[in-house]
Formats: sequence, C-alpha cells, structure tokens
Amino acid sequence: MLYPYMTLGDGTEILHSQIIEEDEIEKVEVHFERAFENGFVSARFVLPQYEVIVRDNVSEEELEFFKEFLEHNAHLIYEFAKTGGINIAKYL
Repeated sequence: MLYPYMTLGDGTEILHSQIIEEDEIEKVEVHFERAFENGFVSARFVLPQYEVIVRDNVSEEELEFFKEFLEHNAHLIYEFAKTGGINIAKYL
C-alpha cells in the first residue's frame, strides 16, 4: 500500500510505502507521479539506497531533483512509514 506524503506545486504526487524489512534492513519505497498530456511522469526509489527502480518519462534534471528531495525528506518519510502515513485528519 502507498500512503500520500506531499503534492508539489507542479502537481507531482509523492507517496511512500510502509516499512519493508529485507535482510534486516528497513526499506521504504517512494513514488513520484505527475500526469501530463501523453501519460504520466513517474519514478520510484528505494530508501536507504536511493536506488531508482521505476523510471518513466523522467528527465535527468527531474530525477536529480527527486533524489535531492529524498535526501532532505528521508528521515520524515521513514517516520511516517512506521506509523502508516501522515494522519492529518486527526489534527483538523
């Protein structure tokens, strides 16, 4: 299951998985997706390696932006992945 994390100003949706334990390492998949006239721009990374496992219609510039975004947000994404995503509704 993917949980919403953030929507960027250009409409890019960022979602993350729950914690995935593999070889005693806690991993999280983070998915970036944005619609455009011919389909979708999408990329999926695995943390903590920052490995790209899906890449469709993503420029090198966008890919670098997504990696940098993850470097600044990985600690938060891990925390939300442990608790089942951001639960903003309880604060409203």
